[in-house]
Amino acid sequence: MPNFNLLRSEAAARKSLLTVHEYDVELDLSHARDLSVPGFPTRSSITFSAATSGQSDPAPTTFLDFIGISVGSVTLNDVKLNVAEVVEGSRIHLPGLAAENTVMVEATAAYSSSGEGLHRFMDPSDAEIYTYTQYEPADARRVFANFEQPDLKAPFTFHVTAPAGWEVASNQSVTQKTEPAPATERDAAPEPSTEVKSGTGTRSARDTPEAVRWDFAPTLPISTYITTVLAGPYFKAEDHFSMTFGPESKHAGQRLDIPLAAYCRASLAQHFDAAEIFTITKAGLAWFHSIFDNPYPFGKYDQAFVPEYNLGAMENPGLVTFTESYIHASRATDMAYQLRAITIMHEMAHMWFGDLVTMGWWDDLWLKESFADYMGHLAVAEATPWAQKSWTLFASRRKAWAYTQDQLPTTHPIVADIPDLEAAKANFDGITYAKGASVLKQLVAYVGRDAFIAGSREYFKAHAYSNTSLQDLLAPLGIASGRDLGTWAGHWLQTSGMSTLTPELTVAEGRITSLRIRQESVDPITGQPSLRPHRLAVGLFNYDGGALVRSQSLSLDVAGEVTSVDAAAGLPAPDLVLLNDQDLSYAKVRLDAGSTSTALAGVGTVSDTLARSLVWSALWNACRDVLLPATAYLQVVIEQAGHERDISLLQTLVDNALYALGCYTPPQHRVEEAARLSAGVERHLASTAPGSDEQLVWARALTVLGRGSDTLVPRLRGLLDGVDVPEGLLVDRNLRWLLWQALSARGAADTAELDSELAAETTAEYRAARRTALTAFPDAGRRQEFWDSAVGGKALSNELLSATIEGLTMAPVEALEPFVEPYFAAIAGVWREQSLEIAGRIVRGLFPARQDLAPGTSPQEHPVIMRTDAWLAENTDAAKGLRRMVIEQRDHLLRSLRAQSAG
Repeated sequence: MPNFNLLRSEAAARKSLLTVHEYDVELDLSHARDLSVPGFPTRSSITFSAATSGQSDPAPTTFLDFIGISVGSVTLNDVKLNVAEVVEGSRIHLPGLAAENTVMVEATAAYSSSGEGLHRFMDPSDAEIYTYTQYEPADARRVFANFEQPDLKAPFTFHVTAPAGWEVASNQSVTQKTEPAPATERDAAPEPSTEVKSGTGTRSARDTPEAVRWDFAPTLPISTYITTVLAGPYFKAEDHFSMTFGPESKHAGQRLDIPLAAYCRASLAQHFDAAEIFTITKAGLAWFHSIFDNPYPFGKYDQAFVPEYNLGAMENPGLVTFTESYIHASRATDMAYQLRAITIMHEMAHMWFGDLVTMGWWDDLWLKESFADYMGHLAVAEATPWAQKSWTLFASRRKAWAYTQDQLPTTHPIVADIPDLEAAKANFDGITYAKGASVLKQLVAYVGRDAFIAGSREYFKAHAYSNTSLQDLLAPLGIASGRDLGTWAGHWLQTSGMSTLTPELTVAEGRITSLRIRQESVDPITGQPSLRPHRLAVGLFNYDGGALVRSQSLSLDVAGEVTSVDAAAGLPAPDLVLLNDQDLSYAKVRLDAGSTSTALAGVGTVSDTLARSLVWSALWNACRDVLLPATAYLQVVIEQAGHERDISLLQTLVDNALYALGCYTPPQHRVEEAARLSAGVERHLASTAPGSDEQLVWARALTVLGRGSDTLVPRLRGLLDGVDVPEGLLVDRNLRWLLWQALSARGAADTAELDSELAAETTAEYRAARRTALTAFPDAGRRQEFWDSAVGGKALSNELLSATIEGLTMAPVEALEPFVEPYFAAIAGVWREQSLEIAGRIVRGLFPARQDLAPGTSPQEHPVIMRTDAWLAENTDAAKGLRRMVIEQRDHLLRSLRAQSAG
């Protein structure tokens, strides 16, 4: 079974027994270029001590973690153990421990195509092979035997043998590169683990003369999940960062030198803007050192952009890995580059929050992810030209993720209960990241920035290279701020759900007589009231020269069910009241009736960008909560978004409008609303500045609308053929593939055309785009074949699987109806047989999420809702992670059907 679990209780017991001293790990990737070879030799040598209670007691036992093809040998304290007896699934049992121990495991690990463990990828443009590792939360065990839990830190020394001509990197710097000795000088009888099977038989993995051994320096004590190896013919750019700490620092006069490197596939080198990446990196390093006053301890700072990556990035110290989708071969908007900068800063924050100081178990995952999310946006706001645009993007996109996640039945506290690794995987979500970051922003407003920084510095000093929990952070923050943060943490970190804040405004003779804030909040897990303290601002806006301008900003503490805004009494009546102006707190904000009317008529005229984003957010939340019809939301986007110049906000509005059309609009009105939205998109496409980001956003929106409209086929075909292309719009390869996908979904393209397009420029990105277009064809037979390849096969890599799912789900609702029952019949087996990453993509991606509600019927009685409920009732013993995904998808669908029901 691929999904091997580890219980928190088991990890705690192992932690109480062991102290790990060091790892020495050898990986032999000599035959990585031979795709018929499924695995590679791996050897782990680990020294550790065990708590032994005395001679009269039985010697303690423990276990290592390893998931691979085979284990060749296990040697404990110079005694070879019987592999058949000690290897059990993903565990290697170690009996009879001494006070001090050395264990060596020789095995064969498998190359991955799921992005978990050591991923192997063949570049379709030049057939070169690339490998990299990705482990979080617990996939280092897919590469080498180890104690796979975050609180058993140790130094790691890596040795990698790889084909000559490859670049190899790890957490630390290279100490030596040597070619292996001739085979005749090696051991005459290699261990079984040194043999790998190919399509032509078994051979020694070390019989490769054109290979180089790379030896790396030992790391500082780190957790297994942030170790890393990169190997392949990567393009490498280099730079250097240096600084001297100023007189205000505890390290005054100390010089810090950090070598920098950036990697990408050789075929992407022409598009690799490494100079810009280094500029952001240097700005971040300077800023974080000024904030934390704690020298970066991990030596070099490499950043690798790798293919088919499951995440945005991973904070491996000394070698951060990123998705290569951050390298743009086609035109990208400024938002795309801003998102990359935020990710770079997010991962850099982890060097302190997560790598230097690490949570003890995944319950406290927020201790690194919430902080990195907050600090990443703060760093971009204060250290890059994007400045306050960072907080607009945070409000319009990141917090929207949190609001959505926090209203699901599966919501959880920021400090979550994580009983096992499977639960840990599921909790890399909008609560842990975006809600946690939002709450930290509120914490900074509550205790003050200086206290937050001082407490963070003390936290690093007290817990460097160790593991922590909630109280370890609250203590120094409390001391620095002079506040008892226990109550605050109870309200914000240890309860679930979100507050809803509603203004209650009364006006007489043109002036405010009363302004109150009503708070509603019930913890959805306990069912108990959970009214939280909020430090926030109330913005009062009035029309001035055609724009909605902030006339007053009133800061106050909100507590309890009703809070009076006393400072508002007597002020001129506003045209719009905005609670949580400046976005300091985390809450769903409602607009009063007058403000709603103002927003629907003029939200696009709000002069302050962040405030405008918050008003838009209030309208979207009202739409999701069936307080504002989807048709009304579509209308305001059509009327008000045309002049939006903040590109992240514009992209959010377009994305929301497309979702509202497809999911929230009643089916009997959808054709009419689609035509209206299409006309608005065309109008904005024609009127925006030539060559602008806004123009590109509207052009992409047109392609998405085209997936469901035969009427748009001639227009989309014309753009492909260069007919009536708006001035300045570059119909580059990326946009062309979006057009092809839309045409394919309407049956207006053929395979030969797609093959020709791919032949013009064959890249990994465009290969996936072609796969999406092929699976979008409205052919029932081919759709069944692609469905089978996604659900029943294992040949697709993670990226091609997602491309297949994307194409399949472009089909109309009625075309996907035959797959509803097969979906529910298959998912339990998928969860058993596939890795967590692949299973999650299938379970979430192929859930029949897009459904229409027949007029006069109840959302709860929709056939798919009822089938989902039946599956949940019949599978109460299914894995918690699987049930969670199904429950969440059901809730998304039910929300859509309720919106359709309301009209």
